[in-house]
Amino acid sequence: MAFSLGPLHIDPPVLLAPLAGITDRPFRDLVASFGAGLVVSEMIASQEMVQGRAGTRERAELGFDAGRTSVQLAGRDPHWMAEAARMVEAQGAAVIDINMGCPAKKVTGGYSGSALMRDPDHALRLIEAVVGAVSVPVTLKTRLGWDEDCLNAADLARRAEGAGVRMVVIHGRTRCQFYKGQADWSAIRAVRDAVSVPVIANGDITDAGSARAALLASGAAGVMVGRGAQGAPWRLAEIAAELFGHEAPTIPEGSALCNMISAHYEAMLTFYGSALGLRVARKHLGWYMDRAGTPTDLRRRILTGTDPAQVLSLLPDAILTEGAERRAA
Repeated sequence: MAFSLGPLHIDPPVLLAPLAGITDRPFRDLVASFGAGLVVSEMIASQEMVQGRAGTRERAELGFDAGRTSVQLAGRDPHWMAEAARMVEAQGAAVIDINMGCPAKKVTGGYSGSALMRDPDHALRLIEAVVGAVSVPVTLKTRLGWDEDCLNAADLARRAEGAGVRMVVIHGRTRCQFYKGQADWSAIRAVRDAVSVPVIANGDITDAGSARAALLASGAAGVMVGRGAQGAPWRLAEIAAELFGHEAPTIPEGSALCNMISAHYEAMLTFYGSALGLRVARKHLGWYMDRAGTPTDLRRRILTGTDPAQVLSLLPDAILTEGAERRAA
C-alpha cells in the first residue's frame, strides 16, 4: 500500500499527525528514528509566519530540511498561504499540508481550519494558491465535515484533487464532534471512492489493532497516528511492522528507555532554551511516566523541577520499572 508524493516514497504508509505543541522538531526526530513514512509539523499560522511575529518564524525555520517532513500551514487568505508555502519550501520542506481540519475555536473563529469546510469555494481558492506557489507536493487534511448536516469531505477532496492536491487525510469526525465519541472510519470510504489520490485515515488510531480496523473500514491507503504516539514514539514503527511487514522496532526498556527519554528531554532544552524547554518537556515527561507507573510524589518533583540536572538525576527512578515499583511499594 506504499505510494509516492513527488520524489518521496511513502513506505510504510504510517504517518505522524500534526499536533499543536507536540510534533515539534525534537519529537519528530525521535519518531522518525524508529521509522515513519512521513512526519508532519505542528500547525503553523501562515500570515503570522510570513510577517515574523514572535515565536512563529523561529519555530518554522527549524527542522523542515530533515528529510521526510511535511509542514502544515493554516490560514484563510490565499496570499498569505501562498507566501508561507514558498517560505517553507525554500527552507527544505518535502511536503506542504493544508489544515482544514483543526476544530479549535481560536482557529475556526478566524475562519481557518475546519471552518473552511463551510465555504468550499473559498477553501478551493486557498488550495489553488498553495499548489500554484510551490513545486513540492501539497496535501490536505480535513474532517468529515462541519457537522452532521454538512458532510462534504468527499466533494471537497474531489475538488482538491482537481486543483493538484496529491494526498488527502481525513479525521473520522465532524468539527462539531471535536474529539468526542468514536471516529467513524467507515465514513472515510466515501472520500476514498471519490478520488484517485491516496486517502489516509486518522482519528482514534492508537495501535496496530485500531490501525487494522481503520484500514478495513475505510479502504484507506494508510493511517495517521497522533495521540497514540504520545509517550511511545515507536508506535508508528510497531504498526508498520505488524500491518505492512516492516522490521519490528527495538522498543527501549530499562536503562535504554531512560537514556532515550533523557536524550529527548535534553533535545527539547536545546531546541527551545532552558526556560521554555522546561515547560514544553513536562507534557512529554508526563506521558512517559504514565507508562512507567511513576509514584505521584516523584512525578510531581520531576514535573515541577526547574533544574535540568536535578530532573535528569530523578529520571532513572521514575522510569525504570524496578525503581518505580520499589518506590510505589
